[in-house]
Amino acid sequence: MNDLSWIDQALSAVRPQVVGALMRYFRDLDTAEEAFQEACLRALKNWPRKGPPRDPAAWLIFVGRNAGVDDIRKRSRQQALPDEEVLSDLEDAEPSMAERLDSADYRDDVLRLLFICCHPDLPSTQQIALALRIVSGLTVEEIASAFLVSEAAMEQRITRAKRKVAAAGIAFETPSAAERVERIATVAAMVYLLFNEGYSASGGEAHIREPLCDEAIRLGYLLLRMFPAEPELMGLVALMLFQHARVPARLDAEGEIILLDDQDRSLWRGKLIDEAAALIEKAARHSRPGAYQIQAAIAYEHAKARQASDTDWSAIGQYYRMLEVLSPSPVVTLNRAVAVSKHEGPAAALDLIEPLAGPLSGYFHFHGVRGALLLELGRDREARGAFEKAISIAKTPAEAAHIRRHLDQLQLRVVGALS
Repeated sequence: MNDLSWIDQALSAVRPQVVGALMRYFRDLDTAEEAFQEACLRALKNWPRKGPPRDPAAWLIFVGRNAGVDDIRKRSRQQALPDEEVLSDLEDAEPSMAERLDSADYRDDVLRLLFICCHPDLPSTQQIALALRIVSGLTVEEIASAFLVSEAAMEQRITRAKRKVAAAGIAFETPSAAERVERIATVAAMVYLLFNEGYSASGGEAHIREPLCDEAIRLGYLLLRMFPAEPELMGLVALMLFQHARVPARLDAEGEIILLDDQDRSLWRGKLIDEAAALIEKAARHSRPGAYQIQAAIAYEHAKARQASDTDWSAIGQYYRMLEVLSPSPVVTLNRAVAVSKHEGPAAALDLIEPLAGPLSGYFHFHGVRGALLLELGRDREARGAFEKAISIAKTPAEAAHIRRHLDQLQLRVVGALS
């Protein structure tokens, strides 16, 4: 691992805490973000020479705060702070700073930042997009991919959200208990989108970004500690744990996707599965089913199957029917079609997804699933068209390689027919 990679991991890990603390200090989202970026640049300059500080978050908060104040003073034509070498030499200041900024302070700042970004004065799509950008540092491209919109549209959405926060004079304080209850659904949605961004690596990387998944799970547990009797939060955390348990088996040595049916289930993380199972069973006792609980129940069905042939696809199909009622969307229907194909056959599944061609025209997995169903039915020419469309909109090399295997299978069929 080179210097830049370990620094990048360290900066990503502490971003929520640092930005939260800087926002509390400056009470302005843009200033906090810019101060964090400046602190990161100074870390890239100093840490390779001096090594990482004892408390990276404290170091970044200290440097970011000073850099932000320096910038404000310059813009106000006031006296500037000392030079870079003075600000960045924290050998004396770091221990006392670390003592003042303990883990409880960090936790409070992260939660405050989450709930402020999810303020009800903002439309729900702006709330989640802003939280993903500010709290977790996802790029505009990554957030746009999660929302299935263009990068330009997402840039405008985030900019409008920031302006509205500034214009409305939204308080930068920890929301009251009633306000937290009002915002919890949006915060939970943001956490799950963050997890999915790491799990699917839609930013173009050929590997799963486990630190993003770990951060989402950590945030989910923080929310669950705030609302310990909320079954949907139990379902959310359980869902992320079930999915995270499969990570070691999801990609091969070349970074190519391994389908669920073909995964080596001995590589699945049993400890995470047990933890998730306990949570979903506890949630079920509340008798208040919700979308996260149902998705976790689906993941539980997969986790319980010792081999792919043991999977209860009929039960999974029923869960997806419930999910279509609670949280209808074309993607949910697409997922139900996969279960239907396993239980009732590819023709029934294809009938189910054909009406989704419009709303999911830009969705990679729609074309991949449709191509696989057509291939199974022997409609090779149509299958090739679907696979070629999937490759054209693939976000990662792993996605494209997975579809190319289907095209190779088609080519072998052609060769076999001619021989």
